Amino acid sequence: MAGASSPASLRASRSRRLGKETNRSDLFKKPAVPFAFALILADAILVALIIAYVPYTKIDWDAYMSQVSGFLGGERDYGNLKGDTGPLVYPAGFLYVYSAVQNLTGGEVYPAQILFGVLYIVNLGIVLIIYVKTDVPWWALSLLCLSKRIHSIFVLRLFNDCFAMTLLHASMALFLYRKWHLGMLVFSGAVSVKMNVLLYAPTLLLLLLKAMNIIGVVSALAGAALVQILVGLPFLITYPVSYIANAFDLGRVFIHFWSVNFKFVPERVFVSKEFAVCLLIAHLFLLVAFANYKWCKHEGGIIGFMRSRHFFLTLPSSLSFSDVSASRIITKEHVVTAMFVGNFIGIVFARSLHYQFYSWYFYSLPYLLWRTPFPTWLRLIMFLGIELCWNVYPSTPSSSGLLLCLHLIILVGLWLAPSVDPYQLKEHPKSQIHKKA
Repeated sequence: MAGASSPASLRASRSRRLGKETNRSDLFKKPAVPFAFALILADAILVALIIAYVPYTKIDWDAYMSQVSGFLGGERDYGNLKGDTGPLVYPAGFLYVYSAVQNLTGGEVYPAQILFGVLYIVNLGIVLIIYVKTDVPWWALSLLCLSKRIHSIFVLRLFNDCFAMTLLHASMALFLYRKWHLGMLVFSGAVSVKMNVLLYAPTLLLLLLKAMNIIGVVSALAGAALVQILVGLPFLITYPVSYIANAFDLGRVFIHFWSVNFKFVPERVFVSKEFAVCLLIAHLFLLVAFANYKWCKHEGGIIGFMRSRHFFLTLPSSLSFSDVSASRIITKEHVVTAMFVGNFIGIVFARSLHYQFYSWYFYSLPYLLWRTPFPTWLRLIMFLGIELCWNVYPSTPSSSGLLLCLHLIILVGLWLAPSVDPYQLKEHPKSQIHKKA
């Protein structure tokens, strides 16, 4: 009969329909996804209880509010924006963020704790989005909710590190969805709140070079630079030297007493330039080594990778600003591994880690541990050992020595871990239809 479908076409139509339904439900069949929702709910309850019953600890909040009040009062000389802990040492994004916090909370601690509690849950949700796209076992996601120190940093101390790391994790999530240009804007916003985010910059640059052609890379970097210019514009057009010198001071010497990672080093050595230079050399050496032998292994090392892409010899045939311009795309596992490991190398050789700096890499710890070839029981012991070290106050030579040893063991494990192909071939639309059929 005219217009009637053949049995074969009906079967094909039903197969396509079932395929779509299966794709939609696959995500929720994974144990990690419902478990992640359960973790968010449980941690939200825990955060509410902490805010209600655990006393707030006064550290930097009053200094933040003093610095913001000076900015809102019209002061544009960065050298004059001070609090009871000293002059302002963060880029201008910090002022905008905490100006909004002051307006929302009236400068009061309790409503600010509620706001930071919401920020904690938002950050946790973003991190879980990153984790469910990796091969970390679903039950290990619970480790992300088990840190006493991290809960304290967010809702009992109200540090600006919380905003910086939330923006950083948001940018990583965008990178996983191959939104490189938008992700770079968010990444630059994180840098404008606190400069520690720059520890991710070297590996991020490598990922950009892998993901896009030279036009795309330059446009993404230009967008990030534009964010910094716009954020700092009120200060750059009035007192540029003061702004750059104070907001981007890379030569600050931290107080030995507050060091969590190098308390066993004598103070005279700790504050010396020679010690700082040695740490910097070790940091750069390991970054190059990992880039050459791990992240670019399948391209023949860094030199082989650069030659294969012909970055500085030829321009692309068309001026494409697309986020994905190559015939191959980077796997999500490679993006997360490179960024988390690159940041962790910087953490290991940081001149000083203060207690709030734990937030710089805590959320990467489960992933890093599961990238090592160690047995599960050892991974859990190392996780608990690091958490223990960060909860010793004040830090001691023993606790900081143990922390450094645990960091180095993880670093060795990451080096010993096998390198996987960082690329997956882009499928032609017709091949995807055939695969579903």
